[in-house]
Amino acid sequence: MEYSMIQSVSLRTPAVNSALKSSLPHRKLLVRHAAALPKLLLPNFALQLQPRWMYCCRGNVSTRSWRRVSIQARTRVGAAGSDPLSNNISAFRDACWRFLRPHTIRGTALGSLSLVTRALIENSHLIKWSLLFKAFSGLFALICGNGYIVGINQIYDIGIDKVNKPYLPIAAGDLSVKSAWLLVIFFAVAGLLIVGLNFGPFITSLYSLGLFLGTIYSVPPFRMKRFPVAAFLIIATVRGFLLNFGVYYATRAALGLTFEWSSPVAFITTFVTLFALVIAITKDLPDVEGDRKFQISTLATTLGVRNISFLGSGLLLLNYVAAIAAAIYMPQAFNRKIMIPVHAILASSLIFQAWLLERANYSKEAISTFYRFIWNLFYAEYIIFPLI
Repeated sequence: MEYSMIQSVSLRTPAVNSALKSSLPHRKLLVRHAAALPKLLLPNFALQLQPRWMYCCRGNVSTRSWRRVSIQARTRVGAAGSDPLSNNISAFRDACWRFLRPHTIRGTALGSLSLVTRALIENSHLIKWSLLFKAFSGLFALICGNGYIVGINQIYDIGIDKVNKPYLPIAAGDLSVKSAWLLVIFFAVAGLLIVGLNFGPFITSLYSLGLFLGTIYSVPPFRMKRFPVAAFLIIATVRGFLLNFGVYYATRAALGLTFEWSSPVAFITTFVTLFALVIAITKDLPDVEGDRKFQISTLATTLGVRNISFLGSGLLLLNYVAAIAAAIYMPQAFNRKIMIPVHAILASSLIFQAWLLERANYSKEAISTFYRFIWNLFYAEYIIFPLI
């Protein structure tokens, strides 16, 4: 009905009809002619179409294109009148996903899958399909632990996040504090139950240690994130040592093997622990504004964005140089054909990104891009690990 009414009005209004047949290089002309539409149609059609008008005005606008936009507007209006319950569920699901901080989940999932794959490659004769469920339950427990740690941090950082990360669900008002508490309690309980029932007391104690460190990092009166050195050590321990050692230990135990370090696993644990330290240092780069406002002392607020960028890049370059050296001096333990060129490429790309950051004069957008790139390097290391 809406389409036919609009078509009828446009055909009966000479000013609108002539405007549609001619080229309209400016948006103002279309708005002026649209004013001739009845007031009844204007709120439901003209205002809804404002973004589409801007698009159409880039070239010639025909009656046919006007009708096509009208149909799109009708679809949009129909969507707005869809089931409120479905919309609420979709909005809550989106808020929960953002609450989990997807980039940290990717790191946790890639890390665990990479280490499990490595353990299976080293002991392929012991692979059993019955272990598949146990592996996925362990991955879910790790995601729960990750969700608890990042969730508890958001609950106690609402004011800071409103300045630094207004897109996060609690800071944006998309998720209530009560709902956030229910989620983090669920994550903690579910994770502990899964690990306790499937992986034994030692892994359960490591998992509990990770939750404890994540708690004192954010929760008063400890709030160890206020102290740069303590914050760096907590992040490096949880994301570096505990994740890698714990997953590899649990996988060997599931295969009926006692724990034993292999050269590649010792390498990735050391490499990622140092990498996690770099993430801990550079994570404050995009948050300098909010940290200064709330008087939170970080290396970025103390030493400056430029110095911390150089420090983080330098530590990562040392990591890559050490990886190349390990491949050169331990050819029996590593696959040189992959380890040397891939790490050389990653190191070169890091230097290039640091140059781009310097060229952009450390703008907020450039800093965010640089920080995301560091996470991409983190993912890349886990992706290539089973092959080295």
